[in-house]
Amino acid sequence: MQPRKLFVTTALPYANGAFHIGHIMEYIQADIWVRFQRMQGHEVHFVGADDAHGAPIMLAAQKAGATPEGFVEGIARGRRRYLDGFHIEYDNWHSTHSPENTALSQDIFRRLKANNLVYSKPVEQFYDPVKGMYLADRYLKGECPSCGAKDQYGDACENCSSVYPATALKNPYSTLSGAKPVLRTSEHYFFRLSDPDCVAFLREWLQLPGRLQPQVLNKAWEWLDGEGGKALGDWDISRDPPYFGIRVPDIAEEKYLYVWLDAPIGYLASLKNYCAKKGIDFEALLQDPQLEQVHFIGKDIIYFHTLFWPAMLKFAGAPYKVPEHVYVHGFIGVSGEKMSKSRGTGIDPLRYLDLGMNPEWLRYYIAAKLNAAVEDIDFNPEDFVARVNSDLVGKYVNIASRCAGFLAKRFGGKLAAPHAANAIIGGIQGEAAAIGELYDSREFGKALRSVMHWADQANAFVDQAKPWDLAKKPGAEAALHQACSDAIQMFRLLTLYLKPVMPSLAKQVERFLGVPPLAWRDAARLLPAGHAIGQYRHLLRRVDDKQLDALFNIESVPQVTAPQRHAEKPQHAAQAHSKEPAVNEVTTISIDDFGKLDLRIAKVAKAEQVEGADKLLELTLELGGAQRTVFAGIKSAYDPATLVGKLVVVVANLAPRRMKFGVSEGMILAASGEGPGIFLVSPDTGAQPGMKVK
Repeated sequence: MQPRKLFVTTALPYANGAFHIGHIMEYIQADIWVRFQRMQGHEVHFVGADDAHGAPIMLAAQKAGATPEGFVEGIARGRRRYLDGFHIEYDNWHSTHSPENTALSQDIFRRLKANNLVYSKPVEQFYDPVKGMYLADRYLKGECPSCGAKDQYGDACENCSSVYPATALKNPYSTLSGAKPVLRTSEHYFFRLSDPDCVAFLREWLQLPGRLQPQVLNKAWEWLDGEGGKALGDWDISRDPPYFGIRVPDIAEEKYLYVWLDAPIGYLASLKNYCAKKGIDFEALLQDPQLEQVHFIGKDIIYFHTLFWPAMLKFAGAPYKVPEHVYVHGFIGVSGEKMSKSRGTGIDPLRYLDLGMNPEWLRYYIAAKLNAAVEDIDFNPEDFVARVNSDLVGKYVNIASRCAGFLAKRFGGKLAAPHAANAIIGGIQGEAAAIGELYDSREFGKALRSVMHWADQANAFVDQAKPWDLAKKPGAEAALHQACSDAIQMFRLLTLYLKPVMPSLAKQVERFLGVPPLAWRDAARLLPAGHAIGQYRHLLRRVDDKQLDALFNIESVPQVTAPQRHAEKPQHAAQAHSKEPAVNEVTTISIDDFGKLDLRIAKVAKAEQVEGADKLLELTLELGGAQRTVFAGIKSAYDPATLVGKLVVVVANLAPRRMKFGVSEGMILAASGEGPGIFLVSPDTGAQPGMKVK
């Protein structure tokens, strides 16, 4: 296999706020791909940076009472916690507000101008006399020139979908100051994207098989060939002051390069900064014919990355090079809805980490959803719990946990010789090339389905061997040793295939197995007879439903220790310091006392708001043939729609209690603590309504 040399980037996040889950999804996708390439022995330079320029940054800094430089530095300081938290290992993270980006952006501008691809012309724009700045379309509103709808933005009408120039707005006003804007003329610089040479190059660039996904390629051709081949307009690449950005070089007048020109050049700036740190010749690296330039981006920025960006690089000339691949992904939603903090459908990555949720749960779940197409993916909480608990704990980790103890206790942790006739071991080894191809082509979901198929086979092998029975059977020592050793061989191979997705867990397994860092070539060999493994320790716990509930509980929730009995009792701040006994001070009870409780698994068949109640939800519960109505004080923590179908634990023999809103025929169990949050107690996968909790 010919070693590859890769320069890999992700889209630059705008430095006006924290990372959201869409950023993390993209970074996880790229990180998995990069880790796989490194396991193959390829050379990878993986860089990222903040997109730090533009009018929105300048205005956000003003609002925050900071300089733009100080504002973006503050944002940058918070990045590491996200990246480290989700095991995303860039070689370098930089900023477009840097000496490298200034030098490279001005150099590319000069080169394009020298090639007669940059020209200037006067442009008429709206100007805010109060803010003292020209207004982009997003800062203008007025009446639609087509339908008359009020408060429409300066480029398109949300009411009738008309598209128009900002100057066509009726009764326009500035969204920044409310002032009536005035028309002014200013000289702007343009990139001549419509030049025949640019168009001819883009046609050639698009024709390379595999450069773009089919959906992206079709869209690029649509832009290129639209309106009889005249769809490509020239690109306005300058802005007037005040503006936070890079000066247009070699002119006396104060003009700035448009942020979308210098932002992708930030990829190169981060690489140059990295090369300087590592003693690598930046220009020589770029000009290496073996170097592949690969970009991971979202579907909302295809236009820039498949037209402007490659044309800029091509006509700037060496050492700059055009991308070999632009890999595009869709968006991520929650339970079929777009992300929205106000509706409780957003996932805050830091909240996820602060709740103690395992970052590799999310890495696995996202990877299991991703493919090579430009498709949106959905985070479904119930599916998340089921997939992580079933695949990672119930299948994968289960293999080691069922067998490692026998090896430690009975055989000093040493393995028997690999069993040559074990078809499952051979089958798992034989999947290395196919799974590797799936990782390389970004078909992560298919790769993980293959891994879990073989995890099922491994568990079936353990079920058939029954080491727990062999351990009790006289004369079965050799069979026990062989069965457990073979299972550990399977576990090691599956760990190798999961390593790009779950690098931290893989490190734990490598320590447990006493092996060096796993590389893809290691699938071809097995651990030898006598190899000693370490003491097995718990590798991965199940998803805690309480944490998952708290992840979507976006507001502070008052403490309720017995939900339906105290639901309407006013909560006071003093209750956080109540005189209830601490956990280690709870009065003990006898087993007979506990036996008086009839705890049952129940399924929520129906959940409704209770009119006039601040904290109650009315739940209809199924207990295996019977139904109960229970009023629970969980309204602040749960949307009724998300409860339907959920399994809960109910005190089934509690005397009915007549309340203002009806009769409550039981009590569902929930937990609360010193901090905010109400967390329903839920049974493990496989429990059925009506089962008794003992």
